[in-house]
Amino acid sequence: MAQQPAVERGTGAAVGARIGVITFPGTLDDRDAARAVRLAGATPVTLWHGDPDLHGVDAVVLPGGFSYGDYLRAGAIARFAPAMNAVVDAARGGLPVLGICNGFQMLTESHLLPGSMIKNDHLHFLCRDQGLRVENTATAWTSQFAAGEEIVIPLKNQDGQYVADERTLDELEAEGRVVFRYVGGNPNGSRRDIAGITNERGNVVGLMPHPEHAVEPGFGPDASAGPRSGLDGLRFFTSAISSLLATA
Repeated sequence: MAQQPAVERGTGAAVGARIGVITFPGTLDDRDAARAVRLAGATPVTLWHGDPDLHGVDAVVLPGGFSYGDYLRAGAIARFAPAMNAVVDAARGGLPVLGICNGFQMLTESHLLPGSMIKNDHLHFLCRDQGLRVENTATAWTSQFAAGEEIVIPLKNQDGQYVADERTLDELEAEGRVVFRYVGGNPNGSRRDIAGITNERGNVVGLMPHPEHAVEPGFGPDASAGPRSGLDGLRFFTSAISSLLATA
């Protein structure tokens, strides 16, 4: 059964919107994701990997890090956590889910999204501000962007190369399910410059860059407004709130 949004229509912030952020062993960015949710106007709910109950949240963020030390493959062990079993069921019922970096890897391992993530083609960890082009604004997490818009989001990964067979890549292209592409250079060798994708329904989105690190003045990427002023990541979370309001 799909979890029903618990938000109320109103002005400004979404009254009552609750977005869960799951912590796994080795998660690094759960507090950053929770802060992004709060800055966007919703209430962050801390969820634990070992708890199969999502506690009635209206959306879920799978944050970045190195869950279980990235043993076997990045996200491969986390995929079997009790919380992830609940996420898979809820996502198939329509719950908005955003997987960031390690969270994207979990989404591919759990088959909520196709393809896989492997080592960067240069075999090094990479950390930099990364340009992205918005390809799909019809998802639960991208409605407040403009199609073709270029944004800047911090990127930090070691296993960030998105791969899939040609048939899968062609299907993603034909169905408009590529959500973001890298611009200004492909940082990790991802096929067709893909930085993020969505499922057929548009409620599940995974991407390698970290929008939660571009939500607050003084701490984001450099932008036209000045050094560290980039806030492009905030619209991921306000898009989710807007989506919840639209279905309330």
